[in-house]
Amino acid sequence: MNRRIQSMPTQLVNQIAAGEVVERPASVVKELLENSLDAQATRIEIDVEQGGVKSIRIRDNGHGIHKDDLALSLSPHATSKIRTIEELENVSSLGFRGEALPSIASVSHLTVKSKWQQTDEAWQVQAINSERFDISPVALNEGTVIEVKDLFFNVPARRKFLKTEKTEFNHLDDVIKKIALSRFDVDITLRHNQRPIRQLRAASDRLQQEKRIAEVFGPAFIEQALHMDFSIEGFRLWGWVGLPTFSRSQADMQYFYVNGRIVKDRVVTHAIRQAYQDVLFHGRHPAYVLFFEIEPSAVDVNAHPGKHEVRFRQSRAVHDFLFRAIHKSLADTRPQDDGTHNISHFNNMERSGSAQPMPSYQGSYGSNQPGVIRSQSTLSLAIAEQSSVYQSLISDDPGSNEDDQSEFPPLGYARAQIHGVYVLAENREGMVLVDMHAAHERITYERLKQAREGAGISAQPLLVPVSMAVSEKEASSAEEYNKVFSDLGFEIDRTAPEALRIRQIPVMLANADAELLVRDVLSDLVKHGNSTRIKEATNEVLGTMACHGSIRANRKLTIPEMNTLLRDMEMTERSGQCNHGRPTWMQLTMSELDKLFMRGQ
Repeated sequence: MNRRIQSMPTQLVNQIAAGEVVERPASVVKELLENSLDAQATRIEIDVEQGGVKSIRIRDNGHGIHKDDLALSLSPHATSKIRTIEELENVSSLGFRGEALPSIASVSHLTVKSKWQQTDEAWQVQAINSERFDISPVALNEGTVIEVKDLFFNVPARRKFLKTEKTEFNHLDDVIKKIALSRFDVDITLRHNQRPIRQLRAASDRLQQEKRIAEVFGPAFIEQALHMDFSIEGFRLWGWVGLPTFSRSQADMQYFYVNGRIVKDRVVTHAIRQAYQDVLFHGRHPAYVLFFEIEPSAVDVNAHPGKHEVRFRQSRAVHDFLFRAIHKSLADTRPQDDGTHNISHFNNMERSGSAQPMPSYQGSYGSNQPGVIRSQSTLSLAIAEQSSVYQSLISDDPGSNEDDQSEFPPLGYARAQIHGVYVLAENREGMVLVDMHAAHERITYERLKQAREGAGISAQPLLVPVSMAVSEKEASSAEEYNKVFSDLGFEIDRTAPEALRIRQIPVMLANADAELLVRDVLSDLVKHGNSTRIKEATNEVLGTMACHGSIRANRKLTIPEMNTLLRDMEMTERSGQCNHGRPTWMQLTMSELDKLFMRGQ
């Protein structure tokens, strides 16, 4: 094809841009809602028909568009949001490219009605083929109304790719839910085919915010979510993370906002996945609504045409902060005096370990596993030692305090054992049921990890060193991160430009595939600058040890042994879940018990 270079027609330019910005009706709604929020609207109404394909109408009470700017607003790359490169580097608005309205106008019939703030007149503009703009007066009290009709009427190939009305509306509804959770201060109403679907009122406090989240996610999430708020060195992370027991089979409840903009980012996803790695079943996904605040100049929001992705200028620091904040939040969940899970707020991110004293002994209750074993006499000694730790909570005879409920510890006192599996306890709120194996498995696991971290990673030389072929880049990375490998218990030499030799591995991973582990670690180091592969692998071994070293079903426990287990749970990180994400205890309050027996009705 021998053709000369020439400028493309405006209509074609806009339709190409529309291919990046406008994928379906949901994309139109996203762009228009972001414009409404940038216009400082506090009330937005969305009306759609046939999933948004036939029409989309969005009305807001924002500051509006000046009459002289109406036609310009439909021109490519025309915006009020940035003027200079400095403003682009510090952009705080959701939109800034100036592509949304002209792109939408190129594939639909578009009408914009607007009343500029503090003026008495309102005007409308209608786009015809993205070139002719008819401006005329219109009746409008405030803000802006944008109507989009017959989406893709002039691009039949694109229209054929649209799904059913229900599917398109579900995508559109997902966009509204994401934006609704990004701005709690805005009233949002959604109607589909003139039928009310959502009416979300502005939320001014945490209780109202949680009510809005419950309307979007369902009440089950907020009932099993932890609120968190951490700040350090210019970073702030706040929001709600679901307990591991509320894990999902798919990643459909993961909303992460950066300066109010919802994004999908590999650094963020990796950090959150690592924070949950000790408490989730394999293949399960956590649920969360999190808000990350950072200096606008420290994040590049101009990384994707649809603004779905961002780039952090200090990705390693962001990754570490997110991981530590969420990991600490989950670690600090333990039974509290109100019978609920607790999340400790902290200012010093360097603080580690439990805020409460850990017991002065290691081991398990009557297990027969080598290395974790305690005889009955040793167990009695352990109980005596542990009693000194929680002496302030109970007397020598736990049952003697049953009439003084102010003295009840969070999980109360053991009353019985049910079928050798569950511990039944009484606390101030009512009744507590504990899965003794799951609870002791978590306690043992956390102590094994502490013991490992205190002693460091033991290593052993290989009788026959393992040679492995790698790329030149991987070999160079192995040299660059030689100290990291050494700290992890590996000794690796570069024997050729594209070859490595493994001479030493961690003792705990003696039966693991050393070559595969090294490749995985190298991959992580190249991508993220650090790796938790070795830690994850050793934790799997420790988890297996903890499982085999914990109390087994049908093992009869005495009341002192059961009370010792309860006190240990109150002082152990992540004691609400076992290593596989199953709950370790459940609370039934007196009001819930009364309802079961219809008391007071």
